Amino acid sequence: MINTEQTLEKLQQLKLCGMAQAYETTLALSSHELPTAHELMARLVEAEQLSRTQQRTQMYLKLSNLRYDAVLEQVQCSPARNITRDQILALADCSFLQRAENILITGPTGCGKSYLACAFGRQACTLGYKVIYLGMNRFAEKLALSKIEGSYIKLLNHIEKIPLIIIDDFGLTPLESQSRLALLQVLEDRYGKRSTIITSQLPVSKWHQYISEPTLADAIMDRLSGSAHRFELKGESMRKKTLEKK
Repeated sequence: MINTEQTLEKLQQLKLCGMAQAYETTLALSSHELPTAHELMARLVEAEQLSRTQQRTQMYLKLSNLRYDAVLEQVQCSPARNITRDQILALADCSFLQRAENILITGPTGCGKSYLACAFGRQACTLGYKVIYLGMNRFAEKLALSKIEGSYIKLLNHIEKIPLIIIDDFGLTPLESQSRLALLQVLEDRYGKRSTIITSQLPVSKWHQYISEPTLADAIMDRLSGSAHRFELKGESMRKKTLEKK
């Protein structure tokens, strides 16, 4: 006689949580609803695979530290915002990550740049890619601190391996010499291998001037814009509209 309680317990001990839940659901079925042995096995395997995918997604989302819990389906597309649904759909499968292409998002304050970047980040996590989100100031601080602690090379190696990094608010504060060099090193390590999303209030045409040092600016822009998808958002502040509605 099969002891179903023991079977459930063993599945949980083996950390087959998806299988355990599906098996428990099956036990509640009436006799004429019970699947065949092959059908049951298929259901259990599918449930376990789905469970692991969901667990991985939640772990990646937690580690990514995304600023917004954004999803691509909720990005507002309109001519006034200078963004179309087709533009979103063209990148929604995250194949740009496989091609190591970058995304540059520009526009005035509050127009939804960070939300769009985080939506792409969340989509990447859902499809099984690791993501790191950092504001530009935080990014510079993290690199500077790693130099003091002697972990700079370790940090660069870690960043190099992440399929997608998001650098938010590029251009808000002056870029110091060490930050320029560090940014170039990060982009050089990732060039042709990994993708980067950058958001900025400054139009891309002014990034060279913002970076200031001509030689470094040429190198940074070459690695950023060579294979990049651009979103030039327009319109009124989305934050202001939200507050007005409230």
